[in-house]
Amino acid sequence: MNTIRKSRFTFALETNTLTEIKMETTKAYTLKPNFGDSFGTGWRVMGDNFIRLLLVILIVAVITGPSQILNFKFDANDFRNGSFFWADHFDHAFSLASLGIFAAFFGLLALLYNFLVVPVFKYGSDMIFVQAVRKIKPDFEMLLKGFWTNYLHIILANLLVIALVVLGLFALLIPGIIIGCRLAFVSFIVMDKKLDPIEAVELSWKLTRGHGWTIFFMGFVSFFIIIFGLILMIVGILPSIMWVSSSFAALYQSVLEEKETPVETVTIQA
Repeated sequence: MNTIRKSRFTFALETNTLTEIKMETTKAYTLKPNFGDSFGTGWRVMGDNFIRLLLVILIVAVITGPSQILNFKFDANDFRNGSFFWADHFDHAFSLASLGIFAAFFGLLALLYNFLVVPVFKYGSDMIFVQAVRKIKPDFEMLLKGFWTNYLHIILANLLVIALVVLGLFALLIPGIIIGCRLAFVSFIVMDKKLDPIEAVELSWKLTRGHGWTIFFMGFVSFFIIIFGLILMIVGILPSIMWVSSSFAALYQSVLEEKETPVETVTIQA
């Protein structure tokens, strides 16, 4: 009887210990919408979820790889110099025509792939980093979820952001940088709030009001972080991308918490 009681006590003690450990590990990050805290939180998020976030970055890298392969260029001299063993059997005009057809075909494939496939994975990976900031176990299904949940919103939002930034860049460069900073949260909003592209752009513009310089400096520093990662080759580029992605996800979550309207509590008297 004493043995049974002892085992029950031991089980209860172990259960309480595991509960305490779980509570400690799920303790929310302290989020502040500024440069230092965002990078600091991003570093901790990366450390707490290193393997999972590393897999996310690797998957996105594999997905975006084919778009670079499809962007290869043909050289008209290849047809004349015998690089293709059958080229000597055709005249110059046919060679150039073939070159144009192949270039147009692969260019079209690359364009479609970049605009219809890659954004879904990139938007999904952004949401996974937000989950990590929220202490939610990163869900790899999020990388594909956009295809059957809000695919049209993702594609249109991506096109809209690109169009606005490009137009801004043509207008003396500075407006394009401003627009790019103010629309930095669009991918998070589309996945997180399930809003349509126009609403996502409007909400990103509202959320980033007062934080434009923070986003700009974070983007500026992120460029050098990734360059430093490139210098270290594969060993450094993946963690650098993870750190940057975690930091921007932390900034989004902190700004969201800062500007969300608090829920009013209603007291019910018995």
